[in-house]
Amino acid sequence: MKIDKALIVSMFKEAASSPKLRFNYDLRTSSYDTSQRMLNAVLPGTKISIHRHRDTTECVFILTGRLEEVFYDDKGMELERIMLDASLEYARGCVVPKGVWHTIVVYEPSVIFESKDGAYVPQDKDDVMNY
Repeated sequence: MKIDKALIVSMFKEAASSPKLRFNYDLRTSSYDTSQRMLNAVLPGTKISIHRHRDTTECVFILTGRLEEVFYDDKGMELERIMLDASLEYARGCVVPKGVWHTIVVYEPSVIFESKDGAYVPQDKDDVMNY
């Protein structure tokens, strides 16, 4: 499979037609693949709850666009922002340590590659921060 302009354009169309303004493209090779590898097309205005992954580190790399990864402490106080920018003006990726609260703020249509260890498990209510 190629990750090219045609795929990215189609992902942005899917994201634009979604109420959540985002679209996930699963890169696993089969249902037996227990890793999590995906492309996420995200548009400005998408809302992703502050959340954490208790059992895995998350790697995030930007393919196109510009957004910020935002980190929080256990009380919801902002700790750090990392600008991810495909133009190389800023970082091209970051690592979200296991158990760290985070979200993103999208400034322009963006596609990110995300990877995490282990099979997908729906988030527990204790892993989503109410703000």
